Amino acid sequence: QVRLVESGGGLVQAGGSLRLSCATSGPMFSSYTMGWFRQAPGKEREFVAAISWSGGSTYYADSVKGRFTISRDSAKNTVYLQMNSLKPEDTAVYYCAAGLYVRDYGSAREYGYWGQGTQVTVSS
Repeated sequence: QVRLVESGGGLVQAGGSLRLSCATSGPMFSSYTMGWFRQAPGKEREFVAAISWSGGSTYYADSVKGRFTISRDSAKNTVYLQMNSLKPEDTAVYYCAAGLYVRDYGSAREYGYWGQGTQVTVSS
């Protein structure tokens, strides 16, 4: 069983930065593809970023490309999402997800484990 716990959310002004962390527990962390998704009020959950099990490949939604960076530290069993140049439209609850044998990185259905989420609010 994989357990995911997000942290690092908060309130920030537009143009600011935040770093989200996702601490994992359970076996085989290094085998999982890790992803970040977000859900704004009244909207569907959407893909933000993903990183392959090896860390060698990363994937981003067009809306965050060039502003967000996903990374993983296998020694700490932790995944990070560095968010720069934040915009009010980035406001959402951000969820960490883990999946084995993920083929479509942008599909929430490919991930079997989810954290509880952390709120990110960007003020204008």
